[in-house]
Amino acid sequence: MDLVTISENVLRDCLGAKAGEEVFIVTDDTRVSIAQALYEGAKNLGCEAMLTVMKERELNGEEPPKAIAEAMKAADIVICPTAKSLTHTNARIQAVAAGTRVATMPGITEEMFSQGAMTADYSAVEKLTAKITEMLTECKTARIEKDGCVLTLDLEGRKGIPSPGVYREAGQSGNLPSGEAYIAPLEDGVNGEMIIDGSMVGIGKLDAPLKVTIRGGKLQKIEGDKDGKLDVLLANERNATVGELGIGTNEAAILNGIILEDEKVYGTVHIAFGTNTSFGGTNKADCHMDGIILEPTLYFDDKLIIDKGKFVV
Repeated sequence: MDLVTISENVLRDCLGAKAGEEVFIVTDDTRVSIAQALYEGAKNLGCEAMLTVMKERELNGEEPPKAIAEAMKAADIVICPTAKSLTHTNARIQAVAAGTRVATMPGITEEMFSQGAMTADYSAVEKLTAKITEMLTECKTARIEKDGCVLTLDLEGRKGIPSPGVYREAGQSGNLPSGEAYIAPLEDGVNGEMIIDGSMVGIGKLDAPLKVTIRGGKLQKIEGDKDGKLDVLLANERNATVGELGIGTNEAAILNGIILEDEKVYGTVHIAFGTNTSFGGTNKADCHMDGIILEPTLYFDDKLIIDKGKFVV
């Protein structure tokens, strides 16, 4: 299928776009072809389509211009194919609070738009994502084990968030493609060591693993090839804070070095450093940077959830 036809399917099936609704496409200089296809697709569905292009953001989680943030609140649907993520921004939070359905697509490529996670059975993704989200909300602690490393995360009082790739109701939002359940751990409640061996924002797909040491919720040390590209994480305490625990639930997702899809890979776990205010946390940082853990073993309150990359629930 061509990009416009795919766009029509995405807008209709994932976002429930209807004729007459206002669809606002936010992009940057690097993703105009995808944004243009979404614009044409929205017009073909009878929507009032609008497209704006901004300068590429420097970091994931950096706010868009104020004029764009205001316009996001006024639209029925906002979809954001961009190089850097707008997922964890105040602009998205405020748009959702105003009732906008928002889909963010950080790092999306034309290839990703037409295969992999975008081709998933989203009814199955939605079902598993809901189940894991409920378990995240109900448990008090999580524990990740891999290659002799153990990382414990205090989740008490925090709510799990679903990102199933289906956002048809007012105020729903998440990534596209999607398929993950995630949560903001307590900002001082993450301790231990962990291996990140799938991909890492700032580096991409990893040829060699990284090892992180975390105490009191803060990154103390990161070791491995190309770790110098992650200096921003140690620039201040906010950037060093573990902001997220996420679990991938999309069986069609492919590890390709682009975090938008990588963090959705079925049976993987990811942790992120930095901002988490958009999903129940209190840490507003300069960035939000995820690292993917392949074939992890994961426990919720000592209940085995994933055994070396295989769901057992």
